[in-house]
Amino acid sequence: MWWRSASFILDKGQNDEVQDESESLRLSPSNTSMADTLQNPNPKISAYYQTRADHHGVVTSDWLAQAQAAVGRHPDDLPPPKVEDSGKPFSVIDEFNSWRKQPDLAEAVAAIRALASVIRFSQATTMMELEIELKKASDSLKSWDTTSISLTAGCDLFMRYVTRTSALEYENFNSAKSRLIERAERFGEISYKARRIIAMLGQDFIFDGCTILVHGFSRVVLEVLKTAAQNKKLFRVFCTEGRPDRTGLRLSNEMAKLDVPVKLLIDSAVAYTMGEVDMVFVGADGVVESGGIINMMGTYQIALVAHSMNKPVYVAAESYKFARLYPLDQKDMAPALRPIDFGVPIPSKVEVETSARDYTPPQYLTLLFTDLGVLTPSVVSDELIQLYL
Repeated sequence: MWWRSASFILDKGQNDEVQDESESLRLSPSNTSMADTLQNPNPKISAYYQTRADHHGVVTSDWLAQAQAAVGRHPDDLPPPKVEDSGKPFSVIDEFNSWRKQPDLAEAVAAIRALASVIRFSQATTMMELEIELKKASDSLKSWDTTSISLTAGCDLFMRYVTRTSALEYENFNSAKSRLIERAERFGEISYKARRIIAMLGQDFIFDGCTILVHGFSRVVLEVLKTAAQNKKLFRVFCTEGRPDRTGLRLSNEMAKLDVPVKLLIDSAVAYTMGEVDMVFVGADGVVESGGIINMMGTYQIALVAHSMNKPVYVAAESYKFARLYPLDQKDMAPALRPIDFGVPIPSKVEVETSARDYTPPQYLTLLFTDLGVLTPSVVSDELIQLYL
């Protein structure tokens, strides 16, 4: 089975709005070739590789333009935090915390915005000094939470995207710095709008009458479900409690606000209710090189149950969460520990597992919805190469 890329779905949405133009476009050679490709004429070769040129030519090279065309100006877009001239020296951590005050802004995007400000306020006079300053700022942000995969991956991708040498071949430092600021702001916009692009891409997979199981709280999964509700789709949601922090309670409250039928489950009731479920939607703390994901504790066992009962497991994750990691088992990850309240005193001789996340191998995942397109787990490594190349 093969799946459409983001470029196809975006083009489809634009063509539906302008039917007269779409008729002539369908007759053009480029669109005929895309239509022919959609038939997958050579089933022995993955359709992903057959359409790779179109995928990267349309989606990656003009990524921001597609994001703006797809989602436009959103009423929830917030202006950057005001910079007060108090004479205090610029601090990347202070700037990061200022961006984090926006409730719907992901931690990694706040870090990307803060790194863009480093370039803007830098007093460096050479490219080498500026790159050293950026590297120190990036390391400071990554050390702020060493267990956050998305924060580390977002900083690494920012550094790779902004400081590509091909973009710095300018006559003087000021021209190069202006180009860096432009690239930094663009990367920030791309990352910020990723969630809405993913929400749009996921709509073709949510059908009327379906039941969706979600685990814990994920902003991007919430955006997918919210968009489906706004599109008048009829579906119901099963939310797991999401121990140890019970974030599933938060998502169930959000669904109730949208008037979406929702049922709250204890985590151990997943297998019991899986027969009623049509699909599973989860977020991810990080997407690793194998195509697997690292996410909150319990994701792995949900994927195992869903796989055994032939239920699709969909992952919604922004591309800044693509990390250069390759865990082989659950113990290969740095532990993210969380306190657990059992409601009763626990004897000191009883050992408690406090890790808050697990690793789900790619064979238990069906598709990944990203701002790069709808990907199968097997092509994640190719996208990682493209991102870090």
